[in-house]
Amino acid sequence: MPETSFSLPEATNFIEQIINEDIAAGKLRPEQVQTRFPPEPNGYLHIGHAKSMFVNFGTALKYGGKCNLFFDDTNPSKEKTEFVDAIRADIHWLGYEWARECYASDFFDTIYEYAVRLIKEGKAFVCDLSAEEIKATRGTLTEPGTESPYRDRSVEENLRLFEEMKAGKYKDGEKCLRAKIDMASPNVNMRDPVIYRILHATHHRTGDKWCIYPMYDYAHPICDYLQGVTHSLCTLEFEDHRPLYDWVGISLGFDPKPRQIEFARLNITNTVMSKRYLKKLVEEGQVHGWDDPRMPTLSGLRNRGIPAAAVRDFCSRIGIAKAQSECEYSYFEACVREYCNANAERAMAVLSPLALTITDYEGTEQLEFDINQAQEGAGKRAISFGKHLFIESSDFSLDPPPKYFRLKPGGYVRLKNAYIVRCDDVRKDEAGNVVEVLCSYVPESHSGSDTSGIKVKGVIHWVNADTCVDAEVRRYESLLRDAEYAGQDFSERMNEESEKIVPCAKVEPYLAEAAEGTPFQLMRTGYYKKCTEGGKLVLSEIVSLKDNFNKPRG
Repeated sequence: MPETSFSLPEATNFIEQIINEDIAAGKLRPEQVQTRFPPEPNGYLHIGHAKSMFVNFGTALKYGGKCNLFFDDTNPSKEKTEFVDAIRADIHWLGYEWARECYASDFFDTIYEYAVRLIKEGKAFVCDLSAEEIKATRGTLTEPGTESPYRDRSVEENLRLFEEMKAGKYKDGEKCLRAKIDMASPNVNMRDPVIYRILHATHHRTGDKWCIYPMYDYAHPICDYLQGVTHSLCTLEFEDHRPLYDWVGISLGFDPKPRQIEFARLNITNTVMSKRYLKKLVEEGQVHGWDDPRMPTLSGLRNRGIPAAAVRDFCSRIGIAKAQSECEYSYFEACVREYCNANAERAMAVLSPLALTITDYEGTEQLEFDINQAQEGAGKRAISFGKHLFIESSDFSLDPPPKYFRLKPGGYVRLKNAYIVRCDDVRKDEAGNVVEVLCSYVPESHSGSDTSGIKVKGVIHWVNADTCVDAEVRRYESLLRDAEYAGQDFSERMNEESEKIVPCAKVEPYLAEAAEGTPFQLMRTGYYKKCTEGGKLVLSEIVSLKDNFNKPRG
């Protein structure tokens, strides 16, 4: 093995092992490693694309190389500038920077000329078979295909017909250009694959200049080569396409030819991981849009308040493997929860308010409240305490079950960061529902300087009824009710209660004063993002306090 004048980074996955072998063999230097992130602009990116970004951008960064943003815009009927802009925003949100932004359409002229060259060398031919007829003659995994009756057209005729295709003489599907490889190949992808098709559609960048477009499997290796990509990192479904990738590069004499390496895509339980189905959800109005907080799109995660750092951490933890696997959604939530616990401020909010009056307390006072006890040096802030409070209705019971440590008649409980109170009486409405809890307090039980000697097991949160503000609280569950079962489509698995709105919660005024997008841990409730819509305070759930996936909420 040739000696190198540089040290190789330690390989932490099989892709890096392959790259290290190429470097050690003298094929390139570390800083010459070049990858590309190749989304098709036909929809918004989802969390699965975050892993592809982590692999492509992360690999290039580790070696001091480059990663391009490459838009595979070879199918104009489904692509929009809107999607291009959204993809750029998603990449920036995750904290990645590309060396160069380019498009397959940048290379359309060269890709066409390469096709002409293949025709001249007898490696491609114009075929009149329809897509259905081509499929019918493709053969099976155990039987060879049947050669097209147009396979032996002369070079001159193929050149003329291909030029006429380009000039718009034929309708969609009337003709196509196929590579001439081997109809008996054990790999079905090598059985004279279509490399150009007719498509009369306006392209989002080139307009109506072209009415023929290259197929992805043909354009992919060419665009990689023209960009200077050294290692083309793809998800595992392209493994069977690698022989065609190599055939194109070898047939056109690429030197050096990019090397395609496949890795397992990200699959997450209870999560729609298909742009086609995500688009269906948007178009059918089952969600509020591509950025609906329940959507696994990166714009949806961003809108929900998921920290970009937590997404990157998740991708790092699940690793890069060759074998397909499925990750539990709860593991992703755990990564988000861990980040939020370390970084989110603490606050109190009451979602189902029940009035609590301390009958023997007068005046108001400012209490100290930890901004984030998990963050060293975060400090404290002041909260207002008074006679009239709101507590969660679930924190009081007239007829409590055994081992109920919250408030009950004659029972004691500590109000978070405040005093111990005792329930002396209740006030009910005409229907017999408790509408107010009447308590007395223990003055010597002030939190942090308790000399009362009273031991209580229950601690509940509260807000000052005289200073609190109203807020709409939005809580979310998975769009899908359960893990995937064979024979079911997404419409049969939709969770009709994936979004729950609490229209009038009572919250600290501190939440209203916070900057837009600030994440908070609402004590005993969950992690939420603050936002304002039409002058209304909205708290949108980021993640629960603990794993409650697929479990009913009480």
